[in-house]
Amino acid sequence: MSAPDQVTWVECPRDAWQGLERVPATAEKVAHLRNLLAAGFDHLDLGSFVSPKAVPQMADTEAVLESLSARPGVDLLCIIGNERGLTRAAAAKGVTSVGYPLSISDTFQHRNLGRSILESWDELSALRAQAERLGLDLVVYVSMGFGNPYGDPWSPKATAAAVERLRAMGVGRIALADTVGNAGPDEVEAVLAEVTDPAGLGLHLHAAGNDWRPLLQVALRHGVRWFEGALAGVGGCPFAADELVGNLPTERVLPWLEGEGLAVAPDLTALPDLAVEARRLAGLRN
Repeated sequence: MSAPDQVTWVECPRDAWQGLERVPATAEKVAHLRNLLAAGFDHLDLGSFVSPKAVPQMADTEAVLESLSARPGVDLLCIIGNERGLTRAAAAKGVTSVGYPLSISDTFQHRNLGRSILESWDELSALRAQAERLGLDLVVYVSMGFGNPYGDPWSPKATAAAVERLRAMGVGRIALADTVGNAGPDEVEAVLAEVTDPAGLGLHLHAAGNDWRPLLQVALRHGVRWFEGALAGVGGCPFAADELVGNLPTERVLPWLEGEGLAVAPDLTALPDLAVEARRLAGLRN
């Protein structure tokens, strides 16, 4: 009997925290991240190196990293938006990867990074080369990859074209990001059917309630094995829409994936307590 496929699960406390009104203290963040590492999570999206005026919830990312000690092989990723952020990431303790959000919605790229798509492509080319020189892996998130709420032009072909351009540029890690919870099963099917080698991509989806399951069923059929979410489904992008749409709830998704015959890294027995902790840090009632 062959071993089950291994799922790459990226736990995203950064995405959970960045839109909160009540910001967890640095010590609270560190304690939670240590608990995630102890439970076997091996991919963490834990901070960002952007303007503290834009995202004050992430202003302590360097301090958080200074107090962490990850075992070999763990990927610690932080989001960047420009060369200044990449320089900070390289100087910080323990960062192994940086993530760059590249929207195919011009409206969102201006809202999120303050520049156009055209300007972002030029910047990304320089960032990729610099990240390689600095020894950091680069993940590009194709934001609004399943449509947008602004009326900007979009089609599955547009998302596929962005993926192919990134691959031609030499970007090896690409994740399609829904960002605002637009994607239903039909949209996920249409995009993954259009993309060459969808199994090589990640999915960062947002969904309310139980809406995540049909999305993942479509993704699994296309061979996708890289997914992202946050405990208790907390979070979302504060620059995307007026209301945050939750992340995929880790404590529900991972047991479901295992039930589908896939292998996951974290200790599933630790997830309920970690979800309670995540809700507490977010100021939510359990």
